[in-house]
This record gives sequence, C-alpha cells and structure tokens, in this order.
Amino acid sequence: MMSPADILALLPLLVIAGTAVIVMLAIAFKRNHALAAGFTLVGLTAAFVSIYAAAAIVPRQVTSLLIVDQYALFYMGLIITSAAVVAVLSYSYVQGREGRHEELYLLLLIATFGCAVLVASSHFVAFVLGLEILSVSLYAMIAYAKDLKLALEAGIKYLILASASAAFLLFGMALIYAAAGTMEFSHIREISLSPSDYALLIAGIVLTITGIGFKLGVVPFHLWTPDVYQGAPAPVTAFIATTSKSAMVALLLRYFYLSGALQYPAVFVVVAIVAVGSMCAGNLLALQQMNVKRILAYSSIAHFGYILVAFLAIGTMAVEAVSFYIVAYTVTILAAFGIVTVLSSGNRDADDLEDYRGLFWHRPVMAAVFTAALLSLAGIPATMGFLGKFYVLAAGANAAAWPLIIVLVVTSVAGLFYYLRIVVALYSASPERAQIPVPSRTGASILVLGLTILLIWFGVYPAPLLNLIRATGAELTVASSIPSQKEFWMASRLRRGAVVHPDFTEGIGEVDLRSRAAVARRLVGKDLTRKSRNT
Repeated sequence: MMSPADILALLPLLVIAGTAVIVMLAIAFKRNHALAAGFTLVGLTAAFVSIYAAAAIVPRQVTSLLIVDQYALFYMGLIITSAAVVAVLSYSYVQGREGRHEELYLLLLIATFGCAVLVASSHFVAFVLGLEILSVSLYAMIAYAKDLKLALEAGIKYLILASASAAFLLFGMALIYAAAGTMEFSHIREISLSPSDYALLIAGIVLTITGIGFKLGVVPFHLWTPDVYQGAPAPVTAFIATTSKSAMVALLLRYFYLSGALQYPAVFVVVAIVAVGSMCAGNLLALQQMNVKRILAYSSIAHFGYILVAFLAIGTMAVEAVSFYIVAYTVTILAAFGIVTVLSSGNRDADDLEDYRGLFWHRPVMAAVFTAALLSLAGIPATMGFLGKFYVLAAGANAAAWPLIIVLVVTSVAGLFYYLRIVVALYSASPERAQIPVPSRTGASILVLGLTILLIWFGVYPAPLLNLIRATGAELTVASSIPSQKEFWMASRLRRGAVVHPDFTEGIGEVDLRSRAAVARRLVGKDLTRKSRNT
C-alpha cells in the first residue's frame, strides 16, 4: 500500500493521468475544440507546478517499479513543457480543419503520461508499461490527420515496425531475467554470473538496445523515421522528435548506468557501432533530400548518434552532456517544427523546400526564427546547439574516445550543407508563381518566437541551465554507481597481474576506490583497492 509520501512523489504523473480523464469526460459531454485544448494546457501546467511539491520529498522509491528523484523530475519537467508546446501548436494546426479534433489532446496526454513513466522507471515492468502507453498513443496520433495523403501510411509503418521492435525488447528482457533472476535495473549489476549466464545477459542487453534504438530512430533501426516524420502532422512529428525521444534518452541513461550494462565490452562496442552508423548515415542520407521534414528526420538520426558519443563517455560529464544536448535539441526542434506548423495550409504541410523559397520577403520574422533553429542544429556559436555539441566533444575527449570524436566532427561538417541549403532558400528571390499561403496563427507564431529567444539566451548564457542539470543529475552520477573507464582499465590490468603505475591512480581518491571496488571486483574478479595499494 502506498503512503501519502509516495502519492506526493507521484503527483506529476497523477495530475497528467487525471487531466486525461477530465478531457475524456469533457469530450463525452460536449465536443468543443477550444475547451479540450484549454483543459489540456491547464492540466499540463498543473503537472509542471506539482513537480515542485514532489521535489520536497525526493529521492523516493515507489514500490520496486518507479523511482522518483531529481533526475526523474528534471526530465518530467522537460517532457511536460514540450508536450504543452505541442498542444499549442496542435490547436493552431487543426483550427479551421474539418472533422473532430478533441481526441488528439487526449492521445497527447496519454502519450505524455507514458513518457513520464519511462523517466521514472527502475524496473523492466515499468519500462514496458510506459513504452506501450506511449507507443499505442503514437499509432493513433501519427495517422490522426486522415485527410493527409501519407498520414495513414506512416501510422501503419510505425505500428508494424514498433510491434517488431517490442518483440525483440521483450525477448531481451526475458533473457536478462533468465540470467540474472531479477528485473530491477540496480540489481542486475549485483549478480555474480556463470559463463553461460553471462552470455544470456549480454544477448539480452543487446536485444533491449533494439527496442530503445527503435524509439530513438538510430541506425540500423531508423527506417521508419523519414516516412513517419513526413507523413505525420507537423505537431505530432514535433512530439515524436522531442517528447518521446527525451523520455527514451532519460531511460537509456538510468537503465545502462544502474545496471552497469555499458561496462561489458561487447555492449560498449555495439553502442559505439550504432553511434558511428547513425552519425554517418543520418548526415549522408539527409544530403539527398528536398523535403524539409525528411531532412529533419535524417538530421535527428545523426543528432542521436552525437548523443550516444557522450553517453559512451561514462561519467559525470557524460550525464551532464547528454542532458544539456537533449534540452538544446528539444528547444531547437520545437522551434523548427513550429515554423512548419505556422506555414502549413489546411490541406497539406509546408514540408517541401520550395515552400520556403523567398520566405524572408514575405515573413521576415519567421525566416529569422527558422534560420536560428537551423544554425543551432548545425552547431553554430551563440546557439544552444553549439554549446550542446561542445559539451558532447568535451565528454568524449574526457573519456579519450578519439575515434568517435573524429567521426562526429567530420559528419558535422558534412551536415552543414543541408542546413545551409534551407537557409539559402529562405533568403533567395521569391518565386513569381505565388506567395506562400500563411494562415493566421498568432499563438503559434508567438510561441516559436519565444523558443528562439530561449535558443539564443541559453546559447549565450547557459549557466542557469547547466547548474540545474548538474544538481538534478547528481543522483545518477556515474562516479557513485559504476567505475569510470579509467578505473575499469586499471581493474582489468590488475586481473591479468599487470603492474599499474602509481601516476595512473592520481586523481582517484582512496575513498572512491574503496567505494567502487565491489563493482569492479564483480566484473574483473579482483580486489581493486588491495591491488592498487600493493602497486
């Protein structure tokens, strides 16, 4: 039975779920698009405010399924905020279109609830429940605008491929349970395994990467990304690109760091291959596109490859780099798809490159906003994207992951081409055939302008955001849970009987070695503290 403190810790999730019920009842009693959108925004605002109430009693383990800590609350805040932005964009997008639109907000709330469950998951059961709540909602959201030619096709593709990836994910969880006898993330790394169980565990972890990789849209699980981005309504695409992927990144960090999965060489190599493949394929395939939404889709593949570089660094800086990058990416993509939403007409999305040719001469402010978003994605200074990429490079350099850094730099340079191609179209001569039809969407226009201000503000003065990330990420600090790459290398040398030079241990305190020795001993079979003293 849950205590009042448990209920308070879960308050953001309960508010989101309650809002979904209220919106559903409101739709049943009276269909009103503005009323449904209003209830959604009020509920998401209340959920965001409730984070401050929950923060007073965290960290708190709520049953064995969920852990609510500062890290979870930070990502819940990011998810709720991005969902609220998507709700505003959705209202502007569907306003004036034929048909009933109230259920879109209900699906949005349910999907947001699934994301919130994911970021607080500490158990495979909560992982699956959150993932399926999110996925089932996305099936309907992608195909919601049935009047769009490609929407239904995109929904079916996502349904089939997501179902297949879920099967791999569940099979991987079954193998992990067979090997470790537990489904709690933190208990997996405490198990002493026989060689046969070790093989099952590695196979299970690799299969779970399939499920996570599909949601992130990284290579080789990326085939759905361009078609779904192009076919789904622009606000739904924004939700997929930001809210759902932010939740999966939060889960990825917690799952791999608590379970210690990244310390197995085979798993590390698999994730590194995925990162390199994503950076290369995402940027190269984007060069061939003339559709803006497909360009942003392939761009997202590359960006999550960049995130995996920081993820593989393992350490405090890695957690901070990943968190800052995902915030920067969320703000940037919401601004970019906000422009697509504002410029979309009643019967189609403004996703063709020709739709943006000469935009500056008709809507200079919107052109400037889109330019800022594209420059941020390219990593140009004075934007959040630049600092995010710099932070990723710093984390990679700190872990001496030089091959990954080289690939990141080279592919980032290649990525400049397709971003600048859109920028050139924005400021080129306006075609004489027609002016771009722009519906009156004042609310969405003001919102994307605000996002652009944030994009530049945190690009110039990121200290408040960095301080928040450092404070909330402290509970997931790798240094307090698993050995760093440096310590693991030393432990492996000790296992083979090799001598570790005393200078190598400089900067690793005796207390730190003692606190992490048990973890290293389980994986390399020697007492790290005793051996390091002898050397």
